[in-house]
Amino acid sequence: MLVSTAAPEDELASAAATGNTERVGILLQDGVDVNAVNCFGRTPLQVMMMGSTAVAHLLLRHGANPNVSDCHTGATPLHDAAREGFLETVEILIQFHADKNATDNRNYRPIDVARENGHLEVVSYLESL
Repeated sequence: MLVSTAAPEDELASAAATGNTERVGILLQDGVDVNAVNCFGRTPLQVMMMGSTAVAHLLLRHGANPNVSDCHTGATPLHDAAREGFLETVEILIQFHADKNATDNRNYRPIDVARENGHLEVVSYLESL
């Protein structure tokens, strides 16, 4: 068995980034702070594999802050999911009270980045709220 020498918050962020739901669950059960930042200053929700709805749901159920913004771009996880067109992840983030009107450093809302990238299903969903 491999023993990791990474800090727990880095392990959690790495598991989230690779969509490893099982490892994310184990680390959360072991008490790793769901909102702790990794060595790059980002939370697991910010670096999660955006298409992994299971990871998103798990992190959010454990209290991940859906409105944390990137210190460089001002983007929230909702911006990231909308930019990439991950409608199911957008829906989960909204379910857990992500702010659909949050603006990034360009003053763009999630709907704006979805529109900019041609993700019309995401645009339609966000318009319906």
